[in-house]
Amino acid sequence: MTTNHELFQRALARMPGGVNSPVRAFKSVGGEPFFTARADGAYLWDVEGKRYIDYVGSWGPMIAGHNHPHVRAAVERAIQDGLSFGTPCPAEVTMAETIAKLVPSIDVVRMVNSGTEATMSAIRLARGYTGRTRIVKFEGCYHGHADAFLVKAGSGALTFGTPTSPGVPKALADLTLTLPYNDLDAARKLFAEVGDELAALIIEPIAGNMNCILPRDGYLKALRELCTKHGALLIFDEVMTGFRVALGGAQQIYGITPDLTTFGKIIGGGMPVGAYGGRREIMQQISPAGPVYQAGTLSGNPVAMAAGLAMLELIQTPGFYEELDRRTRLLTDTLTAAAAEAGVAITTNRVCGMFGLFFLPEKRPSSGPADHLLPAQRGEGKSERPGAASFSRVESYAQATACDVPRFNRFFHGMLERGVYLAPSAFEAGFVSIAHTEEIIAATLTAAREAFKEAATVR
Repeated sequence: MTTNHELFQRALARMPGGVNSPVRAFKSVGGEPFFTARADGAYLWDVEGKRYIDYVGSWGPMIAGHNHPHVRAAVERAIQDGLSFGTPCPAEVTMAETIAKLVPSIDVVRMVNSGTEATMSAIRLARGYTGRTRIVKFEGCYHGHADAFLVKAGSGALTFGTPTSPGVPKALADLTLTLPYNDLDAARKLFAEVGDELAALIIEPIAGNMNCILPRDGYLKALRELCTKHGALLIFDEVMTGFRVALGGAQQIYGITPDLTTFGKIIGGGMPVGAYGGRREIMQQISPAGPVYQAGTLSGNPVAMAAGLAMLELIQTPGFYEELDRRTRLLTDTLTAAAAEAGVAITTNRVCGMFGLFFLPEKRPSSGPADHLLPAQRGEGKSERPGAASFSRVESYAQATACDVPRFNRFFHGMLERGVYLAPSAFEAGFVSIAHTEEIIAATLTAAREAFKEAATVR
């Protein structure tokens, strides 16, 4: 039998860091990644036969669980007719119609092959449409690995302590302005200074790449107003939240209409897919309808479209999101209770099938990220638990990076040893699927009780 260790040693010889994406590595938490042999429902099995309850879900798309028979059957039917055509196919038309039906801000959509491709194309379109060059993003928000976005980025870039990347030209990075997430005063100040130079503001409406952080009340609405006032396009990066937190994404929850939206994850049903779309007048600037060039040989791939359409059928089942929300609430309540039993200070964020788990620091840092604390961090919501942090809800990049990473790392390994797989980073959101039953969540609680006890010993 091939072991995880043997595979990782082989991978290290032929792949950078032994992985094909940094977020799969265990560099942040220590140790070596396992190699998955198969997946079904809420579970993964590694090559050694060990089973894990999976709260990563291929980083979001497996909202109905792994290897769902409805999605698998759709893929099996599609591959009988071929794997790729290089011509238009009927399924991509149906996909565009379905996205436009489910997300009211979308008139026209362009399919691509990844979230990175979707966001970089949306930025190019915004620049072409407005005739401006500068863009705004937010600390800790990750929009893929295009050059323009690797400035104070989240996800793997944050996990590995490299929020900017070598290889990104300074002249290009200078066109990207960065704001602290959830700090409205900073946004207003920036727009007052350079608002008329901005092509676009791009944001994860619910951040998922510095762990799961929700927008403060009225924050997204104020950003919408600033963009409208200054003629900048508002781009919602819903690669992660699209169709996961609600049928119409985060924009449905918060009642905001962005100019452009990027998608991925769920619309591929597990296959590599991305998309971007928005108002007709903007999208008609994309080639061949307009002058802004963007192309993709495999875009609208018939097999990927079949998988995505099957997944979109599943999530339109009546009561799907209400039940998913209930199970996510049950999980976060379960983890909070287990942490309290062990005397460990944590806080959780959640929205429907997406959650964040944060180990609160024992005391607020006196330098570094704490220099940029929001008003809420300077006293509001202060925990009464002895030794707990001075904030009880994580609402910003500064708070997320002030949390106790070593304690999370110990908890991660404690859970992994007991057959529960969380994202191998303190800065990644977790995901619940409809396949996570109450029995599976109860098994998670059993593992968490012991793992929190072990995490409590970390100093």
